[in-house]
Amino acid sequence: MKKIYLFAFAAMTALQVQAQKATQDTYVGAALATEDLNGTARYVGMGGAMDALGAEISTMGSNPAGIGLFRKNQVSASLSVVSQEDGKTFQNGSKTHVSFDQIGVVFSGRTGKTSYLNFGFNFHKNRNFNHVLYAARALNGSSQSTQTVIKDGVGLFDTQAWSQLDDLYYGNMLYDKSTDMIYSYEGEAYDFNRAATGYIGEFDFNISGNIKNRLYLGLTVGIQNVNYKNYSEYYETLNSTEVTDVLISDNHKITGTGFNIKAGLIFRPVEESPFRIGLSVASPTFYRLTTENYTTIGGNVDRSSAKEDFRFNTPWKFGLSLGHTVGNYLALGAVYEYADYGACDMRTIDGTYYDPYYDTYSSSSSTDNNMKRHTEETLKGVHTVKLGAEFKVDKNIALRLGYNYVSPMYKEDGVRDQTIYSPGVYYASTTHYINWKATNRITAGVGFSFDKFRLDLAYQYNTRKGDFYPFMKDLAVTYVDEATGASEELRNHCDAVSVKDNRHQIQASLVYTF
Repeated sequence: MKKIYLFAFAAMTALQVQAQKATQDTYVGAALATEDLNGTARYVGMGGAMDALGAEISTMGSNPAGIGLFRKNQVSASLSVVSQEDGKTFQNGSKTHVSFDQIGVVFSGRTGKTSYLNFGFNFHKNRNFNHVLYAARALNGSSQSTQTVIKDGVGLFDTQAWSQLDDLYYGNMLYDKSTDMIYSYEGEAYDFNRAATGYIGEFDFNISGNIKNRLYLGLTVGIQNVNYKNYSEYYETLNSTEVTDVLISDNHKITGTGFNIKAGLIFRPVEESPFRIGLSVASPTFYRLTTENYTTIGGNVDRSSAKEDFRFNTPWKFGLSLGHTVGNYLALGAVYEYADYGACDMRTIDGTYYDPYYDTYSSSSSTDNNMKRHTEETLKGVHTVKLGAEFKVDKNIALRLGYNYVSPMYKEDGVRDQTIYSPGVYYASTTHYINWKATNRITAGVGFSFDKFRLDLAYQYNTRKGDFYPFMKDLAVTYVDEATGASEELRNHCDAVSVKDNRHQIQASLVYTF
């Protein structure tokens, strides 16, 4: 059904493209800030609980002091096959894909009778974006077009709190030039498909060592490479004889680089005991990124596109770990990590400056304060617990088990707020969001040693559920007829759809010690 809600669309001139400094919103930042459990097959098989045990190349990115326990040189490389449970093929997304996960080397050198100075390099994929999502539900009269009409009705367009999607709806469906009126359409149902691909790869450079074989220290500088792609289709069935349906197709890409610094220590409180305690801290990752999108409405009838740079800082991360070995046949590890994702910082680039003396360019940035407040209201601190064990059946065969629990990042009432005056809203070409709940990971592995080589195999099952919304779950405006005084409320409400992200990963690592 087509309904008239505004008799003169006063904000029509405001919807012209304005020059703005770009950021992205809270939900994009959350996707960039989180990490997967990945690395070598031994590290994954033990659930990543090796920060205090050390002598494992993947600890370079979690507790750098772990590299200080190496006594020989080592090189390793890892591949895996990742499969999404109940997934399907959509556009470039697929249920199963091969992933190159890790390659690294450690050089160990003796500096004293019991002291070593070690250097290491490791690449690992700390975030795998590959995921195909499908959601569908009845709309019961709500619609994306109504969302745009309400945003105008409450005066948001006057404060420039509109998005690229609002612009597309206004220009193609809602505004009638002949009558100077705006209309909304009642939605009956929607279908949503999204294929996300890409990864964040991390290059770690480490220096570490030990003092009297009781205190181990390490420092890692990490460089991140972001390659994120997302294609989505939102199809809405309308209750109207004039426009029966509408399709929004969106191509979105984020690329760029970042860097962080990680420091750690491991110490043995009792000289005669192999029990050790680890502490670690990781600085925010300081990203400089570029966002690009190409969005169409109504089967390529009209389009919107943008390409802008922005900065993004992840939160600090802190870790406490315990490790213990029994003889040469049993290793036990536990890790606790904490990061406050409400501290994620979306930043606008204020300007670029040229230094003629050094022939270089530099830029300054500032916090998007409105988006910062929204992030604080939407995201919270995350507690991660990792447990792992390794049992050697004999000197050549090792069995491993692990478990992870990651608490929810999103608050229960979290919403992708499209009413904020922020470049992060203006550059939004979609409105959907997911409030993911807790993550559970179960891992297992086996290792085979022969001469100087070791072959490690691991299996990981990663599961989490979430609530999907196609747009803000509740937005309303009240119109008053000046002539009669009668009022009418226009409310746009949508309910959540339960979605899931369950993945199986089978991984293999080849390790050479020399």
